[in-house]
This record gives sequence, structure tokens and C-alpha cells, in this order.
Amino acid sequence: MNEKILIGKRIQELRKKQKLSQEQIAEKIDISPNYLSRIECGKENPTLDMLIKLSNALEVEMWEMFDFGHAANRKELKDAIHDFTKTADDARLSLAFKIIRAVSR
Repeated sequence: MNEKILIGKRIQELRKKQKLSQEQIAEKIDISPNYLSRIECGKENPTLDMLIKLSNALEVEMWEMFDFGHAANRKELKDAIHDFTKTADDARLSLAFKIIRAVSR
């Protein structure tokens, strides 16, 4: 999947998580809902200024719009964990185990 589509899907996900419509966000940052829709569909290339406005309107840090971990499928997640366990030192493995144990309770 290309980056524009990933960014758009992530922006849409963050917007929906806050139960905001495209119209509400568009109004907050003074753009048309149609333009926001095209960003969310990966058809537009938002500028840095637009990404800053979107992160402010969505009340998230800029990096959160680029956090594509949510798009990983089960196999990719398992592979990433497997790769981590092969290369991590004992301290990092211990920390990862504690986190997994805490989350799985």
C-alpha cells in the first residue's frame, strides 16, 4: 500500500476514533470536506502545514498520523516479534516479556 493511502487511512481512523465527521474537521482547519475526503482516500498530497493543522484538529502528535503499525496483518506482527526475539539482548527481552504479560492480563 502506498504512503499517501496509509496516511489517509490513518487520518480517517484518528478522526473516527474521536467521533468527528469530515465536515467538523474541515471546518476546524478551514478546508473543504471534499479536500479532506481526498486526503483520506490517498488522492491528495497534504503539505506539511496541512498535516500540522490536521494533527492539531485531531488533537494528536504529528507522529501519530504516521504510525502505521495498525495496518500490519497477523503474519507481519508475528514476524516482527520473531525478528525482535532473535536480535534483542536479555534486558530488552525481559522488558518485552513484562509488557506482554501486563497487556495479556
